[in-house]
Amino acid sequence: MSDRKILSTYEKALALNLDPVPYGVFAEIGAGQETANWFFRVSASAGTVAKTISAYDMTMSDAIYGKASRYVSQSRLSSMLEYEYDLLEKRLAPERGKDTTFFSFCNTVRARGYKDTAECHGWLGVRLQLKPNTPPCEIVLHLRLLDETNQDQMEALGKVGVNLIHAAFYYRDSLQRFVESLADGLVGGRVEVDMLRFSGEGFRYVDNRLCALQLVQSGLTDAAMFNEEGEVVQAADALYKRPILLLRGSFKPVLKLHLDMIRQSRAVFSKVMTQEHQERSIEVCEISMNNLLRDGAVDHGDFLDRADALQALGKTVLISRSAEFHRIATYLSRYTAEPIAITLSIGLLNELFKEKWSANLAGGILESFGRLFKNRVQLFVYPWHNTQSMELVTAENFKAPENWQFFYQHLMQNGRIRPIGVGDPGLLAMTSRKTMKLIDAGGTDWEQWVPEEAHQMVRRMQTGS
Repeated sequence: MSDRKILSTYEKALALNLDPVPYGVFAEIGAGQETANWFFRVSASAGTVAKTISAYDMTMSDAIYGKASRYVSQSRLSSMLEYEYDLLEKRLAPERGKDTTFFSFCNTVRARGYKDTAECHGWLGVRLQLKPNTPPCEIVLHLRLLDETNQDQMEALGKVGVNLIHAAFYYRDSLQRFVESLADGLVGGRVEVDMLRFSGEGFRYVDNRLCALQLVQSGLTDAAMFNEEGEVVQAADALYKRPILLLRGSFKPVLKLHLDMIRQSRAVFSKVMTQEHQERSIEVCEISMNNLLRDGAVDHGDFLDRADALQALGKTVLISRSAEFHRIATYLSRYTAEPIAITLSIGLLNELFKEKWSANLAGGILESFGRLFKNRVQLFVYPWHNTQSMELVTAENFKAPENWQFFYQHLMQNGRIRPIGVGDPGLLAMTSRKTMKLIDAGGTDWEQWVPEEAHQMVRRMQTGS
C-alpha cells in the first residue's frame, strides 16, 4: 500500500471543481447520475461540468450513440466517450481550448433492478486531454457491483466515478496510487475492478499488463487477464461459455515441460468435447501472486519477462490471488458452465491433501474438494519421475495420504481426477528451479529445456536488460 493521504469523495469533487483547467461532460446510463451529482453537491460545479446526460431509452440512446448489440459493454462505452468528447471539443475548443483540458466521463451500468438477482456490473471511462490542445487519451475500467440494493450500488458507482476522474488528472503518473485510489471511500467487498486499460499517445509509456497485475496486487480483484497480444481483457468476455484448460505455475522460466503438460492435457480434454467445444476452448496459463512476490514486493521486469514468454507461445495469461485450487475453480465457474480442466503435477496433487489449504474452511479438506469439484471441473495430473525409486508416478499409482486413499479412489473412478501422459520422459528431469540455477550460472545449458520462443526473454534475464 502506497503512502498517500486518502481524500474523501467530497474533497476530490471539490478539488476538480476549483481547478480551472479540467472541463467536461458526464453521460451516465443505468444507475442514475451519481458521479455528476457529486460535482453539483459540493458546489462550484460550473468550474467542471459542461453538460450531463442520461439517455435511458434505447431508441434515444441509439439515436445519439448508434446501434448497439449490447448496451452494457465496452463497445457501447467507447461510442459514448467518443461522441461526447468530440461534441464538447467542437463546441467549446474555439472559445476556451488553449486553457482547458477537455474530458468526457461516461458509464453504462447494469444495476440491481426490481426482483432482480442477475450479476450487476458496468463499464466506466474517461476520455481526456493531458494538456490543452493535445489529442485525447482514454482510461477504461470494468466494475462489478457487489452490494445487494440498488441504492447502495448507485452510491458506490458515484464514488468510483469521482475517484476515476480525480485519479486521471492527479494520479496518472503513479499506477499504484491510481489503482489504490479507485476504491477510496468504500469498504472492502462493495466493488471489484477486474479490468483497467490506458490508451492513447499520451499513455504510450503505460504497459496495461502491469495494470492487470496492480489490480490484483492492490486487492481490487481476485484475478485479471490479458491475451496473447498483451491486451487486457475482461474475464466474462474472454471466458463466457467456453471450455477452459488451465495450467498453474510460476513459469520462471517457461519450460518445454509446461508445453508438454498443455499438449497432453489437450489430447485428453478433446475426448470429452464436441468439435464445436474444441474450437471454442481456451488455454490459460495462471500465475498466482504467491509466485510473484519476493520479500513482499513484485519485480515488474521479472513479471513482464514471464508474460512475454507465455505470449510468445500464444497463451492467455491469468494473474490471481487464489493460492487455493478451489478458489480458482470457483472463479472460472463464474463465467462458464462448460468443462474446466486444471492441469497439475503430482507434487501439487499431493499438496491438495494438506490441511493448510483448507484451514479457513469449517469442513476442512473435504469441503475444499467439494468446492473444487462443485461444477464441471476435472484435475488432469501429469506424471513425475521419482529419482530415488526410479518409479514413474502417475495419477493411477499415486498414493494419497492414508486417511484419504478411498476418497482418492472415488475421485479417480468418477473421472474427477484423470491421468495424462508425457510426450518426452526426458523432460521430467528438469524443473523451473533447476533451470533457473543454470540460467543464473550463465552459459547456454538451459536452452535444451526452454522453448525457442522464450529464449530471448531468458537472455534478457541473464543480461539484466
